[in-house]
Amino acid sequence: MAKILSNIKNPNDLKKLTIKDLTVLAEEIRREIIDTVAQNGGHLASNLGVVELTLALYYVLDLDKDKVFWDVGHQIYPHKLLTGRKEAFKTLRQYRGISGFPKKGESPYDLVTTGHSSTALSTALGIAAARDLLKTKEKVVAVIGDASLMAGMAFEGLNHIGHLQKNLIVILNDNEMGIAKSVGALSNYLNRIITTPMYNRFKKDVEFLLKKVPAIGGKMLKIAKRVEESLKSLLVPGILFEELGFRYIGPIDGHNLPTLIDTVKNLTKINGKPTLVHVLTKKGKGYKFAEQKPWKFHSTPPFNVDTGEKSPSPDKSTYTKIFSETLADLARSSKNIVAITAGMPYGTGLDKFATEFPERFFDTGISEQHALGFAAGLSLKGFRPVVAIYSTFLQRAYDQIFHELCLQEAPVILAVDRAGIVGQDGPTHHGLFDFAYLSSLPNMVVSAPKDGEELRSLLKTALSLKRPMSLRYPRDFCPDENLSAEIKAVPLGKGEILKNGKDGLIIAIGSMVYPALKAGKSLSREGIEIEVINARFVKPLDESLIIEAIARNKKVLVVEEHSLIGGLGSAILKLLAERKAEDVKVSQLAIPDKFIEAGRRGELLELYGLSAEGIVKKFKAMCDKIV
Repeated sequence: MAKILSNIKNPNDLKKLTIKDLTVLAEEIRREIIDTVAQNGGHLASNLGVVELTLALYYVLDLDKDKVFWDVGHQIYPHKLLTGRKEAFKTLRQYRGISGFPKKGESPYDLVTTGHSSTALSTALGIAAARDLLKTKEKVVAVIGDASLMAGMAFEGLNHIGHLQKNLIVILNDNEMGIAKSVGALSNYLNRIITTPMYNRFKKDVEFLLKKVPAIGGKMLKIAKRVEESLKSLLVPGILFEELGFRYIGPIDGHNLPTLIDTVKNLTKINGKPTLVHVLTKKGKGYKFAEQKPWKFHSTPPFNVDTGEKSPSPDKSTYTKIFSETLADLARSSKNIVAITAGMPYGTGLDKFATEFPERFFDTGISEQHALGFAAGLSLKGFRPVVAIYSTFLQRAYDQIFHELCLQEAPVILAVDRAGIVGQDGPTHHGLFDFAYLSSLPNMVVSAPKDGEELRSLLKTALSLKRPMSLRYPRDFCPDENLSAEIKAVPLGKGEILKNGKDGLIIAIGSMVYPALKAGKSLSREGIEIEVINARFVKPLDESLIIEAIARNKKVLVVEEHSLIGGLGSAILKLLAERKAEDVKVSQLAIPDKFIEAGRRGELLELYGLSAEGIVKKFKAMCDKIV
């Protein structure tokens, strides 16, 4: 029973506790997180690593006034537990439950809705600038992970913070470095000195006095600064941040509550220039399986707490697995294929390629923009880059898709993983807009395979082109795993008729093709013969196939696991308008124009009618309206 945690209704309740109480509370928080994630799945290792840091911040700060931003937002679970959501925590990442990320409207302590990395510095600086314009006094803190700090937006934020010199605290949560006792002890000692108001006042007084010394005062001050900088470069990796205009503190032990609390207390008393605190934490802290293999418990399905073992997956291949194996197969006979990902080698399946072809594999970290610019450069020298990025993250590099790929006609292949409904990570992670943002650009080929075999074929097609091509696929198992020995390319822009019929037409693409075919067969049993087409391509569209099928069947339903706006349905409606098609009734079954909540993938597809049963219901409703 989490006795202390049960009594924490808001962050200010922490101020009533002793350090000993906080230490007990840290373990209660860890147990609550482990038990809940074991049941629901979620981000485990990162959250276990920030328990003491969260406690220290909230123990010192006044969260009814002060502002704390977390980047990436998946390290937010301790925050949720300390801000009145202990009882709701069991609904974490469930449909209509609490989000696994910060979510505006869920709590006044969730300042923004965010699930992507490297955004907190810019937002926090905006808040700090607004605070100064309004002449209020709140503290502003941005906690950013070491991987998030590597992305371009974070560097832009650092640069602007250093330029504006706003009173802002940046906490760098570094969970990649170990904590050596000797270095840690010395760093803690130095930080206790340099974070105290007395030290900072003394430093300013000395600088003031040295400047007053005739003739040699300026030289003495320069020498003093060189000595200070040399000491810092020897003891701490902070010279970069100092040069950017920050006061650098660290590194300090991110699991030492007294040190963290003293540091945060001293920071709240320092005014003037921005401060960066370098905190070393251990991913998976307190749960041995996550400590040993933190990458396996980054975003995990449900698991057994006692063994760390996850429930066995069905003996079926996912789209990601087939992509992974196919790319490796093709790379064995084609030495110009290179693979790129932006910080997700395991999630995208490129770990297999990396193991077999390490010299041809590149992980750019959380830098989607750079990944595409880098890929374009490789293509200029005759290589065929295959860039595997989740749909939700690829949209961060829209400008590079425009300039570096499409404008240059760079033959870069975009393997768009996690397209469509992703599941329990919610609105920040669903990949529902890629058809729209990709097909809007000239020279881009946009496709979606219906199964594993077609994925392999489309990948082969993409490698034969001299311009960029995308193929998008869901986070799901393939409906048909019968793979041929030879990989055959699909003709560019060609769809296929899967079922003939005279009473109506269903045009589907990607993950919706098999449900549409199932719906067509179901309607056949009721005496309604429906033609079913697999479009394969949104761009170029198989115009002749579609126009001829529509001429045979005046009732048309377009089905896609994509936003209602800008996808296959929009492309077909545009085609019909251009051809001045008459007496054609077209209806669309897609994701409505809104951000979709968290929930299990199958659960959400059912909710929005993207199933065989939903397609049957939609087609019948369309016919009833026509009659």
